[in-house]
Amino acid sequence: MYLKKTKNKKGRIHLSIVDSYYDKEKKYDRQVTIESLGYLDELEKEYDDPIAHFKKRVEELKKAKAAQKEPIQLELSPNEKIKKKKDYRKNFGHVILSQLYHQLQLDTFWKNRARRRSFAFDPNIIFKLLIFTRLLYPGSKAKSFASRSLFFERNTFELADVYRALTFFHEKKDDLLKWLHNQVTSQYGRDTTRVFYDVTNYYFESDTIDETDMRRKGVSKEHRPNPIVQMGLFMDNQGIPITYQLFPGNTNDCMTYRPNLKKLKLDYGIKRAVVVADKGMTTGDNIWFTLSAKDGYVFSMSVRGANKELKEYVKNEADYQWVGKEYKRKSRLYPRDILVTAKNGSKMKKQVHEKQVVFWSAKYAKKAKYEREKVIQKAKALMENPGAYKRATSVGASNYIKDIAFDKTTGEILTPKKQLHLNEKKIQEQEALDGYYVLITSEYREADDAIIDMYRGLWQIEETFRITKSDLEARPVYVSRKEHIEAHFLTCFVSLVLARILQVESDGKHSVANLLDSLRQAECTELTQNYYLFDYYDDILEELGTKFHIDFSKRYRKLGEIKKILGKTKKGSISR
Repeated sequence: MYLKKTKNKKGRIHLSIVDSYYDKEKKYDRQVTIESLGYLDELEKEYDDPIAHFKKRVEELKKAKAAQKEPIQLELSPNEKIKKKKDYRKNFGHVILSQLYHQLQLDTFWKNRARRRSFAFDPNIIFKLLIFTRLLYPGSKAKSFASRSLFFERNTFELADVYRALTFFHEKKDDLLKWLHNQVTSQYGRDTTRVFYDVTNYYFESDTIDETDMRRKGVSKEHRPNPIVQMGLFMDNQGIPITYQLFPGNTNDCMTYRPNLKKLKLDYGIKRAVVVADKGMTTGDNIWFTLSAKDGYVFSMSVRGANKELKEYVKNEADYQWVGKEYKRKSRLYPRDILVTAKNGSKMKKQVHEKQVVFWSAKYAKKAKYEREKVIQKAKALMENPGAYKRATSVGASNYIKDIAFDKTTGEILTPKKQLHLNEKKIQEQEALDGYYVLITSEYREADDAIIDMYRGLWQIEETFRITKSDLEARPVYVSRKEHIEAHFLTCFVSLVLARILQVESDGKHSVANLLDSLRQAECTELTQNYYLFDYYDDILEELGTKFHIDFSKRYRKLGEIKKILGKTKKGSISR
């Protein structure tokens, strides 16, 4: 900003205060008039020394501009046209994600790993783009590349570079997971004495099956016919994921547990962990493996699939302790025989001494009754019109029908309509067990309520899988090569870690979906003279702004200020 003198044709000198800015489109500095002061000969009648007076005014304006206290004058042309394919719109919410990304020193990890590699691209920049887009604008890798201009980040790479980088990311997967674990442990006090485990699967866009690879036909959690890949995930008690492994889509859920637990302990140096998991992991092999490794378990057990003795114990009202009118619990120490697979494939009987905790909830009982009633209604519809159903479409409902038979080849129902009847005895038996849960655990010294609380922590891992599938859109999977599939889920996993940490930083007051939605809507539009107009603000942005020391309520910002904020996030100097 300076005092400008302009001489007209008659020789009169006109004074004005002007400012300059860099025009990104035309690649040169442009000027804008801040104040038009008048002609020097007229000003000399009012001021003893107009030049000195207005130079002081320039200095005042410079200080005010630096403090951003004075109004800004922008030159807007009513005839200005929109330039084709110019990206006027930018996201500003990613400054929070940038803070978390650099707080975990992910940039340092990639810069160190790429130091001796002759890449034509920067792996850190591409990885960061894949994380930001997965969190804010999820989609395929091509969509992520197309969204790169939405961020105030360097994007000097091509789409082909993104796919080349995926191979490198896969190569460094295990190193990155260990790095991430160490960062989370040091910064958030991760406790691995209790961990949660569960399995889900993700379907592919393509119907192609790789018989020697990941894409295989299996039991889809979403009941889709597409090939799937299995993921086994460990999570800590803050809801932050620890690590994961991928398995071919036809791998049984329970078979993922042992290799995953072994790798978890080996990679992260964990001496002993108590694993909390659902009934899908409750096999003799998994229990014996856990105990042999000197670890502990809290598993649920199917009440309806239990033996007669356990069912009678559950239904026996003796020893239950009521908490209010809608909840009761009891427990016992009980030796139980399990079957364990020997090295030669034969089954051996082993006895384990464990604590069995039973609890009943009126809420769970109502839920079970409601869900069963829906299936019974479907069973009745099937009996009325068996020709409209096949084995695949009658899953669940056929369990409540007596003596129903299916053609092994076509899956069609063979039993005539007049021979189909509801299995009333089975319905009554299930009703008697509504609302009951059985937990089995090696931790017999723990109080009943402590065991139940551990098990209830599993809801966080179930929610985590929902986040990956809905908010992060981890499926369908569009890539096909094994290393690209692995890299895809690596970026999904790291994105999930950042999302969960964001939730921890916000004291768990908001869902991941709401947090990401606010950051997504924190956008701005380029005006002129490198100024951007912001048009969204809410309670979440206000809270995050307070936490991370960023004012999301500002209506206007200059590009230089935005870059300065981003620069601070890369030094980890905003919130910590």
